[in-house]
Amino acid sequence: VQLVESGGGLVQAGGSLRLSCAASGSTFSINTMGWYRQAPGKQRELVASITTNGGSTVYADSVKGRFTISRDNAKNTMYLQMNSLKPEDTAVYYCNALSRVLLILAWGKGTLVTVSS
Repeated sequence: VQLVESGGGLVQAGGSLRLSCAASGSTFSINTMGWYRQAPGKQRELVASITTNGGSTVYADSVKGRFTISRDNAKNTMYLQMNSLKPEDTAVYYCNALSRVLLILAWGKGTLVTVSS
């Protein structure tokens, strides 16, 4: 499995961005996909995750009500709609893919999101 993120950029506080994560390769093996982020000097943290059928989602408390995760299985693509962005959301955002038994199949290389105040 290979993952490629896109959609990062510079945005003012209060603005919005939509990130995409395109999967290729053995996509049939993917069960759960997730978005993580890593700010300078901090550990990578889970932002949100979603199961294959979209029936189960998880969000970090810091993004609940502002971010929405979704996936289009026909396009093998996962999205992260980010609204009401804050400077503390500034980070490199990574996507990953997990198998049904929670084996990490792949990480993307990341996309930088910078929120100015």
